[in-house]
Amino acid sequence: MIDGSSGTEAALVPPTTLMRARRLAARPGWMPVAIPRTAVSAMAFLALALMIRAMQLGNPVIHVDEEFYLLVARRWSEGALPFVDIWDRKPIGLFLLYRFFLLFPGDGVVTYQLFGIAATAGTALVIERMARELASPAGAFLAGIAYILFLPAFSFGAGQGPVFYNLPVALAALGAMQAFRRPDANDLTRRGVPVMLLLGLAIQIKYTVIFEGAALGLLLLARGWSDAWPWRRLLATAALWCGIALAPTLLVLGAYAAMGHGDAFIQANFVSILARRSDGYRSWVRLAKEAAALIPFWLAIFHAGRKLAPRRGIDARAELALRTWAVAAVLGFLVFGTWYDHYVAPMLPPLAVLAAPALGRSAPGEQWYARLLLGFGAIAGVVVMIVQIGIQGTTAQAEHVTNEIRRELHGGCLFPFDGAPAFYSMTGSCIATRYAFPNHLNTWIEAGALGTDPAAEVRRIMRSRPDVVVIAEWKELYLPNWQTRRIVLASLAQGYEHYASVQLGHKQYGLWRRRKA
Repeated sequence: MIDGSSGTEAALVPPTTLMRARRLAARPGWMPVAIPRTAVSAMAFLALALMIRAMQLGNPVIHVDEEFYLLVARRWSEGALPFVDIWDRKPIGLFLLYRFFLLFPGDGVVTYQLFGIAATAGTALVIERMARELASPAGAFLAGIAYILFLPAFSFGAGQGPVFYNLPVALAALGAMQAFRRPDANDLTRRGVPVMLLLGLAIQIKYTVIFEGAALGLLLLARGWSDAWPWRRLLATAALWCGIALAPTLLVLGAYAAMGHGDAFIQANFVSILARRSDGYRSWVRLAKEAAALIPFWLAIFHAGRKLAPRRGIDARAELALRTWAVAAVLGFLVFGTWYDHYVAPMLPPLAVLAAPALGRSAPGEQWYARLLLGFGAIAGVVVMIVQIGIQGTTAQAEHVTNEIRRELHGGCLFPFDGAPAFYSMTGSCIATRYAFPNHLNTWIEAGALGTDPAAEVRRIMRSRPDVVVIAEWKELYLPNWQTRRIVLASLAQGYEHYASVQLGHKQYGLWRRRKA
């Protein structure tokens, strides 16, 4: 539950206040012009998401992943080719999003964070729409609030992949639910096309979406089966939908193959994830912690039972579709075994939807479900952000480190063997390696997943004599690659001099410059 930034604004607008505003807005005559329910919800979700993230805006070191996504996008716009000139295993759609953010004025940091806030509010709006099939309007609205509150509690930074792909996946789940619940399946094939297209686009932001895509596709095929579709029609429809869902990925693969880089694309996007090593008991500790943090959801979904508000019925098909989506999201989280905190984020939309019936209860003795879930989400999110600003660092600290690096860079190359990828962007330095994400070369976990020998690559980098090298000055390192670290330390001792120690968050880094002849 740790990884993000700091802020206390969430406590300023409690969910009960937002609910009162929503009810007031719904009263006849309260406003001279009637505002649709959806617009009121959208404004409330956007305001809450913005207030929670306000203190993060502009901080370039919120999360190491986001720093790197922005770096790849910037270097791509300057001519470097992802997976070839600058390496990572994320799909190109994520970098394409960040490249789009660079079209706006500024350095891209505030832009991607604002778009992340908008995507969060949009996802909450879709959650509310789906939750209305199971719960009262109040419960559906609070389900959207729960999603916004819980994102910071799971180290979500401000622009991690799920903040963007949760929106098309939620829209796809909504479309699948609507198609699945229809009285007949005559136009099911047509209705499945936009669902699969949305999922295909989301897959090009994070490949784990394929589990949710497969589950929703099988759900829709089951709907055709229940209407006695012949096997030939089922297979043809399945082939069509699979082709649509895989089309964006195949298109990118084809483009790389045409440029002569098909092997590099396949290694980075598919082979590397299977070659990454496990960090053993640490992953199990993370899983236990995340399961405990989700207890309010488990209580709201399972302990509260499946009874709905008396005035509403429930569509069994809609409930089945939503539960299928939730199971697929959980499986997609569990299957790879790394269980980093922010990997929980794709589970939050379906869990929030399924918790909506409990959130909407107003009977005496039943309101505690909502109070526990929303209260825990708000407190945990604020605590995690406060802790994380102490871990990751502030804007002022990042700017100080940047100035210290820049004064010895002299237009040359930086090599942050440890540290933040943001140092590249903030200094405007050249990059001495295609493995610009520090953890790819400095950790044991990644040593076998790069498609090259990291020790040989680090030797090559140090022989190129980068102008400034950044290295950690603390003992408790995360599963370090001692072989590459020894190479760097030996090179520093032979041809570099230490000129500064700088603080970023709770970590201290040593800055080394080339020794003058």
